[in-house]
Amino acid sequence: MAEQKRDYYEVLGVDKTADEAAIKKAYRTLAKKYHPDMNPGDAEAEKKFKEASEAYAVLSDPEKRRQYDQFGHAAFDGGMGGDGGFDFSGTDFSDIFGDIFGDFFGGGRSRSYSSNSPMKGNTLYTSVKVSFEEAVFGCEKTVELTVKEPCKTCNGTGARPGTSPEICSKCGGKGQVVFTQQSFFGTVRNVQPCPDCKGTGKIIREKCPDCRGTGFVAMQKRYAVKINAGIDNGQVILMPGLGDPGVNGGPRGDVKVEVSVGRHPIFQRQDMNIYSTVPMSFAVAALGGEIMVDTVDGKVIYEVKPGTQTDTKVRLKGKGVPSWRNPEFRGDHYVTLVVQVPSRLKPEAKELLRQFDAECGNTLNVSADVGGDDGKGDSKSRKKKFFK
Repeated sequence: MAEQKRDYYEVLGVDKTADEAAIKKAYRTLAKKYHPDMNPGDAEAEKKFKEASEAYAVLSDPEKRRQYDQFGHAAFDGGMGGDGGFDFSGTDFSDIFGDIFGDFFGGGRSRSYSSNSPMKGNTLYTSVKVSFEEAVFGCEKTVELTVKEPCKTCNGTGARPGTSPEICSKCGGKGQVVFTQQSFFGTVRNVQPCPDCKGTGKIIREKCPDCRGTGFVAMQKRYAVKINAGIDNGQVILMPGLGDPGVNGGPRGDVKVEVSVGRHPIFQRQDMNIYSTVPMSFAVAALGGEIMVDTVDGKVIYEVKPGTQTDTKVRLKGKGVPSWRNPEFRGDHYVTLVVQVPSRLKPEAKELLRQFDAECGNTLNVSADVGGDDGKGDSKSRKKKFFK
């Protein structure tokens, strides 16, 4: 008794309402997984591959899918109007297997590769360090790179002077060769780089002694890098057209320079704003007065208001970092004012502070004043007065 076939939709793992794209995607996944070339000698994988291929052959064809939806498998086994046997010949697997063989073997029916086509040169990468102030106001730095340049000995041909490269006889100068791959459904045409000339289309019999047949020599070159004001740590500066030369008439590559900004002992930066902490004496905090604040523009005088509390934050408008795109626009500088408490005091200063504390009616630390009766009332009465 013949084995009962599974539902085609179930085989591909799609709904009955699936569109053509979903069906194709599902089949391609299964075909890559169970293809005999990827599972040599695996009978179960080959069975699943054939099952998925049969399901795709039916569901990818609108007319066959209509018949299957109406009559089921009977539409293709000689019953209910079927034509007696399943036939793959009407199904186009070429685009799917072109991609699959491209993934398996580096080529593909729908892919064309040639190394003798114009290609852009390599992009070169380097880095440069700048100080905090240099990043804020901009500067110019110099970087040194190893760059390829056309060999002067052979004028970039790669051949020894007096000789010339020859057209590759295997690919006829195209740089690519065509070969066929047998699949479950027949022959698949694939295109790959020519193995003799490595895709260049040319054979160099006698190589240049200076460039060893590459046509290029490495040189140390120095470039001036303009660092725009406001650049931040980790940003990359693009210098187009200064990288390695292109191949076969392609443009030169680029140079990319990553900027590393050094730390500052006083300032911290966040985007376009600068932050710092400035100490002030207790007297200035209480009475007000002028203090000196360091900024990237130099020292500025700030007028502290009387009664300023510690950790008060003030804003110095326009004293931050310039915009990287528009230097005329700058961020701000935010200063945290911190009251500086002296660690050592002379006896006279201590006495003055106690008098000051008493005049202010301080009720937070009363132990020094309520330790006994001074003739003006007992300690309990003094506590009541302080905490009234």
